[in-house]
Amino acid sequence: MTDTLELVDEWGPEKIVVVSHRRTGMKGVLVIDNTARGVGKGGTRMAPTVTVTEVARLARNMTWKWAAVDLFYGGAKAGIVASPASPDKEAILRAFARALHNEVPREYVFGLDMGLTEDDAAIIQDELGDRGAAVGTPASLGGIAYDQLGVTGFGVAEAADAGVAMTGRPMTGARVVIQGYGAVGRAAAERFAELGATVVAVSTAFGALYHPDGLDVGELDKARAEHGDAFVTRFGRGTRLGAGQELLVECEVLVPAATQDVIDEAAARLIKAGLIVEGANLPTSSSAQRILGERGIVVIPDFVANAGGVIAAAFAMDARYSGFRPDTSAVFTSISDRLRGNTRTVLAKSENLRVTPHQAGRRLAADRVRAAMHAKGRIPVE
Repeated sequence: MTDTLELVDEWGPEKIVVVSHRRTGMKGVLVIDNTARGVGKGGTRMAPTVTVTEVARLARNMTWKWAAVDLFYGGAKAGIVASPASPDKEAILRAFARALHNEVPREYVFGLDMGLTEDDAAIIQDELGDRGAAVGTPASLGGIAYDQLGVTGFGVAEAADAGVAMTGRPMTGARVVIQGYGAVGRAAAERFAELGATVVAVSTAFGALYHPDGLDVGELDKARAEHGDAFVTRFGRGTRLGAGQELLVECEVLVPAATQDVIDEAAARLIKAGLIVEGANLPTSSSAQRILGERGIVVIPDFVANAGGVIAAAFAMDARYSGFRPDTSAVFTSISDRLRGNTRTVLAKSENLRVTPHQAGRRLAADRVRAAMHAKGRIPVE
């Protein structure tokens, strides 16, 4: 078991709060990693397997993500140890929110992550009696409907398009594989199709579907909406693959958009993609990143590629106490401009410094965080 103090380094975490509530069985954790550039902002996830170390890793990733897109919020993340399918979900969520009333919203603002929905964000606002306590609420409450709009997946495809252009290849006709056909994967697939790419494989937790001539994204969406994830991999023409086999399909663009730690050293040696665009958080191990780099496979880091959600969240943060809805067209324009620009910057820096894109992106983000820490007197001026 990891000693919580072992998680502390030069950047943070600034605060780790572990909470529980006996009557509901609620157990959870909030990790505020670094607030030099602003209040802690990051999603809250709910899963039976949530750990302090996991949430701390994700909070650090948020520190880099906010700095990489040059928006002024700090890295934070929260997690609740429970099943999202629990009949007691609302009671658990309300108990978690109450337990963190000292930190929310002064030090941390709730957002959505795995296992939570827009209605859950509304429940948090209701429980704390503060519109500023959470973002990601339903459109009926003035929120930005992240999943419905597909902002994160849209940004992933925009980053991929910029990355493909830097390799000298056109996106038109490029073969794309998407691991994880959820909110991010579906939206990315739709945008890839608009950009002229061919989605040749998709997967869910039930397996994968592959066809070398391409899958009909519209028909897949319809199948999923009507019958659920399990039906997607049994729908229409194509070859059924086992879980994880989609990572090894030959393609120009591979998008791991399911969960973390899916590309390890073994997979890195077998992947046949020209470009990997991280739609999920932390899908590729550091050793795998090194191997991929040695093989000439470019990786656009998660804190660059999937930052569409945090850009939308920044608009939502500004609108928390406003009577006006955020302009969705401005959200999409900002996502496209920032993610395309950041992709070009990070990949160019990676090539110039001869380091992996993750290392180049973290250096860029770290320089911005360090400058803020200096300005606020949190670390000595060198």
